[in-house]
Order: sequence, then C-alpha cells, then structure tokens
Amino acid sequence: MKRLLSLTAALALSTGLSAQAEEPKKGGTLVMALQQTPRHLNPAVQSGTATGQPGAQLFAAPFRYDEGWNPQPYLAESWEIADDELSVTLNLVKGAKFHDGEPITSEDIAFSIKTVQENHPFKSMFAPVEKVETPDEHTAIIRLSKPHPALMLAMSSQLLSIIPKHIYGDGQDPKTHPRNGDNVVGSGPFKFVEYKKDQHVILERNDDYFIEGRPYLDKIVMRVMKDGSARTIALESGELHMSGFEQDPLNLVRLKKNDDLNVSDKGYGAIGPINWLAFNTQADGPTSDKVVRQAIAYAVDTNFMLKALMRGTASPAKTGIHPDSPFYDDSVEDYALDIEKANKMLDDAGYEKGSDGMRFKLTVDYGWPTVKPPAEYMKPALKKIGIDVTVRASADFPTWSKRISNHEFDMTIDNVFNWGDPVIGVHRTYNSQNIKKGVIWSNTQQYVNERVDELMELAGSTNDQDLRKKYYAEFQQILADELPLYPLFPSPYHTISNKKVGNPSDSIWGTSHPLDQVYLK
Repeated sequence: MKRLLSLTAALALSTGLSAQAEEPKKGGTLVMALQQTPRHLNPAVQSGTATGQPGAQLFAAPFRYDEGWNPQPYLAESWEIADDELSVTLNLVKGAKFHDGEPITSEDIAFSIKTVQENHPFKSMFAPVEKVETPDEHTAIIRLSKPHPALMLAMSSQLLSIIPKHIYGDGQDPKTHPRNGDNVVGSGPFKFVEYKKDQHVILERNDDYFIEGRPYLDKIVMRVMKDGSARTIALESGELHMSGFEQDPLNLVRLKKNDDLNVSDKGYGAIGPINWLAFNTQADGPTSDKVVRQAIAYAVDTNFMLKALMRGTASPAKTGIHPDSPFYDDSVEDYALDIEKANKMLDDAGYEKGSDGMRFKLTVDYGWPTVKPPAEYMKPALKKIGIDVTVRASADFPTWSKRISNHEFDMTIDNVFNWGDPVIGVHRTYNSQNIKKGVIWSNTQQYVNERVDELMELAGSTNDQDLRKKYYAEFQQILADELPLYPLFPSPYHTISNKKVGNPSDSIWGTSHPLDQVYLK
C-alpha cells in the first residue's frame, strides 16, 4: 500500500514558511465580498463559489491542496492507497468535533460521500465509489469499482464537505434541509452566526477546531456585493479587506494601481474557469457543420480580445482544459486570425454570399455582464466573413440557462469551470451520455464522438499520469478539429486583498479554501 504524508509533517511544512515571514496575529474581523447570493450554505448538495466560499469555512474536508497541486492532510491525518488502486483508506484525526460538540467519525465520512453521490450535480466525482466501510470510528475505507484518478481532488475544499450524519440523516431532503441556511452545524474552522439573503454571511472562530492554534481570525463577515464597481470602491476605501474571483478588466487595472492592495491571479487553477464560444452542433442550421465552426474560429481575433477587451488581464487558452492543468496540450491548432482562409472555407463549402454580402444569420447569447463584451465582439468579427450575427442578452442568468440547456441557441458565450480534474469538470461538456435537456453546464452543445467518449473513459480509469496525459492529448486534438466550442481565454480570476491581510489564500481553490491561516496584521 502507498502511505502518504501525515498531518503533523504537513503542518510543519505549511506553517514553517509563513512563520519565517511573519508570526500570524490572532484576533480581528475579516470583511470579504461574495459576488452572488448563496442559495444556501451546504456545498455537499450545491455547486458554485457563492456556496463554496462560506462552505469551505463552515465544513472541513478530508484533504486540502497546496499551490503545487499536492494533497495535504486535513480531516484525514494520513491515508493509504491500495496497490490495485481499488480502495483508499482514510485515517481520521482523533478528537475532531462538529460545531455542536459531537465527534466527527468515519460514519460521517461515509454519510457525506453518499449524500454528495445522490444530490450533488457533479455525478462523476464519486461515481466509481461502491461503498465506504467504517471498521472503527477513525477509519474509513473507500471501495471503488475502478481506479479513480479524481478521487483525491474530489475529497478536498468545497467538493466534499463533511456534514454531520446526526443532523442531515433525519430523513429530510438534504437539498432543502432547514439546516442548510440556518443554525448550520459544520466541521470546519469557523462556526455559523447568521445568514441574511442578499446581505451577508457571518461566521465566528471555532474554538474547538481540530488544528491547534487556528483559525487566527475571530470572525469573518462575507458581504453580498453583486456590483463590481461597488466592490472596487469598498476595497479602495478599506471597507472590504478581501474579495476573490474578481475578473472585470477595468476594475483589475484600476486596483493594481493602488499601493494598499495586493492583486493576485494565483490560486484558481483547480477552479479552472474558461470562457468559450459554444456551438449547437445538432442545430438545424450552419453550426452543425464543422467547416462553419472552424471558419468562425479563424475569424475571431483572440489576441485583440486579450489586449482590448481584457486589458491584458487574461492569458490564451487553446482547449477546454485549463492552461494551469498538468493535462493541458499547447500543441493543438490555435486558429490564428485568417479572414481570407475563413471566407474561402465557407465559399468552398457552398455558403454563398447574398446581395447584402451576408451568407446566413446566427444568434449569439450571453447571460451575465462580464461576458457581454466577447458576445458583442462576435457581431463585427463575423460580419467580415459574411455571417449576420444577432446578439441576444438574457434578462437574467436563469433565463439564459433555460434557453441554452434546452438547446434553443446557435452560439453562446459561456464560462465553465474545470473543477480540478478533467473527470469532474471537463468530461461533462463532451460526454455524449451527458446530453441532458434542461441541465445547464452539461453537454449543451449536443456533441457526439465515440472516440472522445472512449478517451475520457480511459483517462478517467487510471492513476498513471503519463497515460492520462497521452489520452487527454488525443482528446484535445480531436476537439480542436471538431470544435464543439472554441476556447477564448481563461477567466482572469484574481484575489484582491488589503496589505493588512496576512496569508491570503493561494491554494488551487482560491478563496473556496479554508481561511484558517489568514490573519490581520
């Protein structure tokens, strides 16, 4: 069996570097922003960063990840992977308690995994888990139907919040459980105080936290602030200490000029956000033709978008796998701007221009303000190759989501997360079995390719990193040719923090990571 790092050793490593820089100070209230209202505070049944940021403070996970994509002990002080890779044994921290004083046991691990399996939208995270054995209170053995390379990441941060069986195992639906948003009993570094919809989430220090001496803060106030300009002003004035997932280019450029603020793009590799132009590949119209999709890609000037629209805050992305991922393939066709070639492709395919110079009409949809500029750019860009584009704005996110998930679109600008391992966040976009009408961020492109399905199955069934890279390389080459979507750029997520904030998170999970080492200087 493969035995990995113990909690004691990991803590010595993680605290040693920060201690050399400055001794953390205890006390104080950190005020940070949430850009959306959380539906509730239970990440075990709800995806998204609005729930994940407070959820990662309220609930602990078996593992935490550092900035180098290495798993570190958390509730699991050590772990063992069987030689056949069909089981993982978690050895839990002794003495860990829920916020109501009840012990955290292996039964809670088993219950939490089952709850996520049955209720979380990311079905692939724990699909190979057949059962979780609990031979004693501090040992959980996860039995798998096949090797599962995404398992460790799936047991970190907001993806596997350990929730109390004695609270949520009462027979009520965990998705609508009354304790999801009020009187929440967690397992993490901070305890629930108050949640007011569209206003704030207030958390306080958990004095019985299982990592001695942490957290450093007395309290965290998470203010719901949906307006980016308002957040920018609050950061500049010191009203806010920190805000994660900031991506508006104008605000980022402005904030970088402020000497009182740190503006960091580190810490979002596992979130893996990518903006892309998605095509309805089964539409009764031009986007079902690969040649049309390729011609559109040649007509889109991504360099212009990065410089003019994103103001240099974003970097290129050639595939649907985030550039920070170890599986990213930089060698695929990048569709450098070539208007002449795009026009010839459409001419050769029989798409003739009319008297007005247009070949056909398409719509491009967008659902929220930050993706409006790329959507609007498509109209003048595609006019150069004879495509008449109508830009359709939705009244709100649910309206856009309904239209796209019901496949009532030609093209749409979308922003989709990788969620750490391709098995979790990438496969869902391309798997032909994941074409689910009415479900957003599934295979809404209705893309079907048997070899792509096969490659995802192969890459998702081995822990051999070299083999996985080989499978995902072929996977990305096929997708770069068939273009069910055209990657534009990763969302330029940044964490903005006042320089009074010590140890702002630079984990791969951004601010959806436990903030138990954050302090106020």
